[in-house]
Amino acid sequence: MEPLLQHLERFSEVLAVSRTTHVSTWDPATVRRALQWARYLRHIHKRFGRHARISKALERRLQNQWKQPGDSGPAPAPGLANFQALGHCDQLLSLRLLANPALGDASFRYLLQQLFPGPGVPDAEEETLQGSLARLARRRAAIHMLRFNAYGENPVLQEDSLMKTQAELLLRRLREVGEAEAGGPGRLLSSLWERSPQNNFLKVVAAALLLPPSSPRPQEEELELGSPRTPGEEGQELLRWLLGKSDVMVAFCRSLPAGLLTSVAGRHAELSRVYLGLLTDWGRQLRYSLQKGLWIGTESQDVPWEELLSRFQSLCQAPPPLKDEVFTALKSCKAQDGDFEVPGLSIWTDLLLSLGSSA
Repeated sequence: MEPLLQHLERFSEVLAVSRTTHVSTWDPATVRRALQWARYLRHIHKRFGRHARISKALERRLQNQWKQPGDSGPAPAPGLANFQALGHCDQLLSLRLLANPALGDASFRYLLQQLFPGPGVPDAEEETLQGSLARLARRRAAIHMLRFNAYGENPVLQEDSLMKTQAELLLRRLREVGEAEAGGPGRLLSSLWERSPQNNFLKVVAAALLLPPSSPRPQEEELELGSPRTPGEEGQELLRWLLGKSDVMVAFCRSLPAGLLTSVAGRHAELSRVYLGLLTDWGRQLRYSLQKGLWIGTESQDVPWEELLSRFQSLCQAPPPLKDEVFTALKSCKAQDGDFEVPGLSIWTDLLLSLGSSA
C-alpha cells in the first residue's frame, strides 16, 4: 500500500507543477512519461474504485498532502483533489498543459498529436486520450450552447463538440504565441500543417473560423501582459495565414464538405472571394463530352462536374450577399464565354440552368 500512496503523492505533485512555468523544461518524452503515469493511475482507480477501505485511505492521503499545519478544513488541492480524480487524471494533466503558455512548442505539438491521432486501429482495452477528452468536450459544449446563440447558426459546431474544443485550443495557443513574438502564430500554424493529419487540421481551422470572437480579458490580466491583443485577432491571424498559403487554401476548399465551406465563406468575405475564384478555375478545366453528354475533366485531379455543381448549389443556398455574389460571378463568366443559352456549349450556362438563375 505504501508504494502506491507514494505514487499518488508524486503524481499529484506533477499535476500541480503542470500549471506552473516549470513545464518550460518538459520535453515531449517528459510529457509522454507523465501521461503514461496518469494512465497507470487511472487503472488503479478502475481496480480499487469499489474497495471502500482502500479508496478512502488513498483519498485521505491526497487531502493531507496539501493540508497546511494548523488548517482545520479541507485543504486546497493544486494536484489530485480526491480519489475520483484518478479516473480522469490524464484529462486533467492534458488540459492543464494545453492551457499553460510556458509549455514548449515541441511538447505542445506532441499533445496536439494526441488530439489529432489520425487514422489507425484503436486499442479495445485502452481508451484513447482523444476519447476521454471528447466526453469532457461534450459537457463543455452543452454549456457553450447556453451561453452563445451564435452556435445555433453553425450546426457543424453543434455536431462535433470535440472539434470545437480543438478549435478553441488552437485559437488560445495562437493568442499566447502572438503575445510572445510577432511571427509566432504563422510559424505555429505552418508547423501544425506539416506535422498533423491534414484533413483533421483543416476541419479544426474551419471550426475556429466559425467561432464567435473571444471576449476581452479582465483588466488585471491585461496589465500583467503589458500589451493586450484585440478580441478575435487570433482568428484574423488564422485567416491571413490560410489565405497566404495557396496550397493549404486549395486543400481547404477541395477536401472540406460544401456545407462547411459555405458557412465559413458566409462569415469571411475575403475567403469567399478566393473560394469562388477557385471554383471558377476548376470549372474552366472541364470539357464537354458529346459521347457522354457530360462535363468531364482531362486530368485525374480535376474536380468532377457533380462536385462542382454541389459546391455551387450550397453557396446559392446561402443568404445574401454571398448568394448574389455567386450568381453575379457565374453570369459574368457566361457572358465572357459567349453568353450562350444552349446547353453543352458553356459550362457556366449549364451551371446556371442547373442552379436556376432566377433563384
